[in-house]
Amino acid sequence: MDEKTMVNDILNSVKSELKTYQGVITETENMQLRQTIQQIRNNDESFQYELFKIAQTKGYYKPAAQATVTEVNDVKTELEQ
Repeated sequence: MDEKTMVNDILNSVKSELKTYQGVITETENMQLRQTIQQIRNNDESFQYELFKIAQTKGYYKPAAQATVTEVNDVKTELEQ
């Protein structure tokens, strides 16, 4: 397995974990446990972003084109209705 594949696999795994953490956080009543899971999620988000920046620098990941101002405004208008 090459480095690019490994990096992308890790990014996908962390993305999945972040979704799981979010679900657990919203369903956790115990505040101490909730805060602990939030901290774990925050750490994973930081790790994911650092790895993403490395992958982007190495050309392993090419983000989608940025939305135009018109596209952003269209979505904003739809969500405000």
